[in-house]
Amino acid sequence: MTLHLDTPSAAQQAAALVGRHFRLADHYEVGREKIREFAQAVQDYHPAHWSEDTAAAFGYDGLVAPLTFPAIVWLQMQRIMFETELSGYDISQILHTEQQVRVHRPIVAGDDLVCECSFESFRQFGAMDMLVIRNLLSDGAGRPLQTARSTVIAQTGVEMTGELAGAVAGVMQTPAGWGDVDRHGAARMAECAQSPTEVADTSDRSGRIRFEDLRVGDRLPEHRVALSRGDLVKYAGVSGDTNPIHFSDGVARAAGLPDVVSHGLLTMGFGAGYLTRWLGDPGAVVDYSVRFAGFAPVPADRNSTIEFRGRVKELDPRERAATVHVTASCGDRKLFGRASARVRLA
Repeated sequence: MTLHLDTPSAAQQAAALVGRHFRLADHYEVGREKIREFAQAVQDYHPAHWSEDTAAAFGYDGLVAPLTFPAIVWLQMQRIMFETELSGYDISQILHTEQQVRVHRPIVAGDDLVCECSFESFRQFGAMDMLVIRNLLSDGAGRPLQTARSTVIAQTGVEMTGELAGAVAGVMQTPAGWGDVDRHGAARMAECAQSPTEVADTSDRSGRIRFEDLRVGDRLPEHRVALSRGDLVKYAGVSGDTNPIHFSDGVARAAGLPDVVSHGLLTMGFGAGYLTRWLGDPGAVVDYSVRFAGFAPVPADRNSTIEFRGRVKELDPRERAATVHVTASCGDRKLFGRASARVRLA
């Protein structure tokens, strides 16, 4: 007699993960040249990302990584999760809708990053599944570096059309991960018995803008970023975000998009650079969160332009800190539904 076991649905897989905790089996070593590559990909030219002498003058032990540099590790963890624990979903139909980052200490060259992941919640809205995933990055000694929360939505009520499935199959890179020694990813990720530890904010870096020089309602200088197809390919290669909607006309059209579109985390990285450029210190941002509202289309024959604006929303005299609201737009398209940062001031 043959037993037929029911394969769990994607939603059942996701619901079963709530409350479980995982850790990447291997660490990620932050290299000096990788920091420079990432800084170039997000067009962040603060000298502390490029010059060790400048980083030392700011009090850092090595080149400082841009704030969203850990996207490299977040995306690695996400890929493994969807290959192993959430195989019922098609990753090409996963939409990243919100990202929150808390900085405990800026990441510098030479850090060993250890990534822990926990599933905080799962909800369904019709044909849409929403998952909230928490990542904790620590250094090799177990000291916290960043806590990040990612909200993703998966569309499960429809199947990929033949056109989209064929387009994706033709351009997607074969996935591979650190220590990829078996098809189950057992050497790449292990389930943890405990939740990643909650940690207090220990960042003590201050910006170069004086607290006394700011008023609620002050506006930051506007900043424009030119974005080309080459920039999208560069970021995909550096970060590991190889979703083909960011470089393939065929996949973008088959997915119903107006054109190839920018990565959400790339736009978020531009916004982080906008803030640290204004502040003067790449370690002055201690909290940064973005709810994504749209993508920037990037035509093949010309650049798109993303425009950033900011405004001081609140001032905290006890902590000598400010809350800044940030907007990003591409033409008439609003890219951030809500974005804010808490920053330390001199």
